[in-house]
Amino acid sequence: MSLTSTIPPDPSADEPVEIPSPEPLIPSAQFATRAIRVGHQRTFEGEHGEPIFTTSSFVFATAAEAAARFAGEQAGNIYSRFTNPTVRAFEERLAALEGGERCVATASGMSAILAVCMGLLQAGDRILASRSLFGSTTLLFNRYLTRFGITTHYVPLSDLAAWEAAIDSKTRLLFCETPSNPLTEMVDIRALAAIAHRHDCLLVVDNCFCTPALQRPLELGADLVIHSATKYLDGQGRCVGGAVVGDRQQVGEAVFGVLRTAGPTMSPFNAWVFLKGLETLELRMLAHARAAAHLAAWLQQQAMVPRVDYPGLPDHPQHHLVGSQQRTGGGIVSFHVRGGRLGAWHLLDSTRLMSITANLGDVKTTITHPATTTHGRLTAAEREEVGISEGLVRIAVGLEQIEDLKADLLRGFSTWPEQALD
Repeated sequence: MSLTSTIPPDPSADEPVEIPSPEPLIPSAQFATRAIRVGHQRTFEGEHGEPIFTTSSFVFATAAEAAARFAGEQAGNIYSRFTNPTVRAFEERLAALEGGERCVATASGMSAILAVCMGLLQAGDRILASRSLFGSTTLLFNRYLTRFGITTHYVPLSDLAAWEAAIDSKTRLLFCETPSNPLTEMVDIRALAAIAHRHDCLLVVDNCFCTPALQRPLELGADLVIHSATKYLDGQGRCVGGAVVGDRQQVGEAVFGVLRTAGPTMSPFNAWVFLKGLETLELRMLAHARAAAHLAAWLQQQAMVPRVDYPGLPDHPQHHLVGSQQRTGGGIVSFHVRGGRLGAWHLLDSTRLMSITANLGDVKTTITHPATTTHGRLTAAEREEVGISEGLVRIAVGLEQIEDLKADLLRGFSTWPEQALD
């Protein structure tokens, strides 16, 4: 990045004006610094905050320049479906935080997953995925990719032997969420990456629950990272978006090629919102995690809660991975209540502070019943296979005062319906 940038002549001036651009970051710049400073190329206006480029297209100086850009011979903006300065700033910043060479921003987290599959797979290829996936991801794999000759086989997330045993000659891509949605199951990313590469497969990790503030899968051997920017990257539930981070070839060419042609594009306004979200990402994620750890321990003491799923608890099956690959337990707490759906719905309906919504990653605490929302389109057998019980409740712990959240849940626990006690 140069220290100055030459701009078109000011109509009132005789010579071009040079405005100082942001100084290049030193290689040792820490996470919080990168989250605030990377990606902004200051314009001739000398703005301090990142601008929003609300334009559909860009003007070329000459016909030759237009031809060179369309041919890929010259870098520069062409059309906002695939080149926009605000979107590019978000992509550069997120790539820097994840430790990747390139990032491609998309219209949603699901479109990010679709772009990866369309860019890297072809008819006859096979995905090997964990059973513990977001419901829409499972539906994408089972109902839609199959129409194009791409099949998916599922294995238990944390069972490394099952992953290796299930790989065959058609397997091209291993896909997982860690921690998983909603049960917070985890897998050893280093070990899974070694398995994938031993069989010439790619490992794709959905890092939605942790974000790069708590976990960086690329540093652990993963090839691509998926994000629903809608969640913690935004942090306030304002916009929908997604992203793919990886290397210059797989992401910068293959995935970007899908975006350029098919157009699951992130809007400049949404990109600007996500840029602002990244500035406070580390602070927020650590605060979410502290509150979630407190709430998870408190939930274990409640008579109506036979089981709590939270990686930060010592009895979580993969607790040993917290600290080695994941900085904290994260901000999501899932737990099972007595009385199945009746008990779960009673608890949700008793809350007055928590928001009953399937979204997560907000400063406002959200609570949902996965079996009838995020995983409601799965069959009962599919839900049972992945452990989504009728009594399962998921809380994305926000940044309110933790005592207020406990009081909100106590309203339901203290009035438990008698028919839900069995």
